[in-house]
Order: sequence, then structure tokens, then C-alpha cells
Amino acid sequence: MQSEDLLLLVTRKMPYGKYEGRIMADLPGHYLAWFAREGFPQGEIGRLLEIMYEIDHNNLRDLLTPLRSNLTRPFAK
Repeated sequence: MQSEDLLLLVTRKMPYGKYEGRIMADLPGHYLAWFAREGFPQGEIGRLLEIMYEIDHNNLRDLLTPLRSNLTRPFAK
């Protein structure tokens, strides 16, 4: 995992499936657990789903809060 992946979790939308259009960081835990059981897809989406699953499974969703708040205000120069 790289730090850029965390930013992608709060900006990238799920491209397909039951939760299409939802921000990856907002996907419910049961949906992430389903992927963990059935297998994560290949590529970037699969990698992000796997990271989000680990964050959710370990009850670490609050780690994404500062990234979300940075999106609502301009970055300092």
C-alpha cells in the first residue's frame, strides 16, 4: 500500500456492482467482506477494495477522516 492509495479511497468511485458510484471509502463492510471471501478483482480496483477491507476489518476507518476533510478545503501552499 502507498499513501496515494489512501487518497484514492476517498475520491475513487466504485465503477460497477450493487454500490456503483459510491466512494470506495463508503462501501459497507459486508460488501468488502464478500469480496474477501469470493476474491478481489484484478487491477487497481481490486487493490483498493482489499485495502479498504483491511481498514474496515481492523476498525480503522477514522484514519481516512483527515483525508476527507482536506478535500473540502483548499490545500495549503
